[in-house]
Amino acid sequence: MQSNIYHHFHPDEREFVERAAEWIDNAARYHELKLTDFLDPRQAYILNILAARNLDVHIRLDGGSEHSERKRALIAPDYMDLDNEDMNLSVLSITPEGRKFADLEHGDYMGSILGLGIKRGKIGDIHALADGCHTVVSSEIASYLHLNLTQVHRLHVMTEILPIAELQVATPELQSMELTVASLRLDGIASDVYRLSRSKILVPIKAGRCRVNWKVEENPSHALQQGDMISIQGLGRFKVLEMDGITKKGRYRVKVGKFV
Repeated sequence: MQSNIYHHFHPDEREFVERAAEWIDNAARYHELKLTDFLDPRQAYILNILAARNLDVHIRLDGGSEHSERKRALIAPDYMDLDNEDMNLSVLSITPEGRKFADLEHGDYMGSILGLGIKRGKIGDIHALADGCHTVVSSEIASYLHLNLTQVHRLHVMTEILPIAELQVATPELQSMELTVASLRLDGIASDVYRLSRSKILVPIKAGRCRVNWKVEENPSHALQQGDMISIQGLGRFKVLEMDGITKKGRYRVKVGKFV
């Protein structure tokens, strides 16, 4: 791969770019079929960019539902039909015993699964439902999780492996917030969303713990745009829903949705 391709990506992404380039090269040169772990949207974007540079390769992405965030990729020579290939996706249905399941959140389920020694790449989207949870997982680890996941946040749970066709999808709940800000800078909007001082919000941003559209963003003055997805490790995520003009005092009206 040409070294200048790295100029397009953050240094933290270099390892993934190298692996993705190798998958594509192997598919083109050696006719190999590669099924990846679950990729986040940024990784899927990088893979698409690299695949577009090689006409001898195509890819398929699937995470179990139309609006999946995390997806597995199937990389293959261009002559292969990928529509009927098995993406090895399963649903782990998790049902807490008793009536305290309403207290469990997305992070509780993810923490318990990762606590079993499972790598994040083996887990797709986690859908916290009214009566439990449906988690998309790699089929190769489904049986292990079924046998070993017995507790989530101190609650005993029962599990069942379901085909991907039976996946129940949760709609993310957004807490709408209307802000008036002096500028569209990342640090300014984020400090209002998380109710932190500007100095405190700078710490995770400059430490590389902030992502804008799943790409690491260390520049506090980065200008946000409508549709941007922002996540800061330890604080949660929010999305810029609308840019609604400028007030008479020259401040920007911004509507955001904070994931709860």
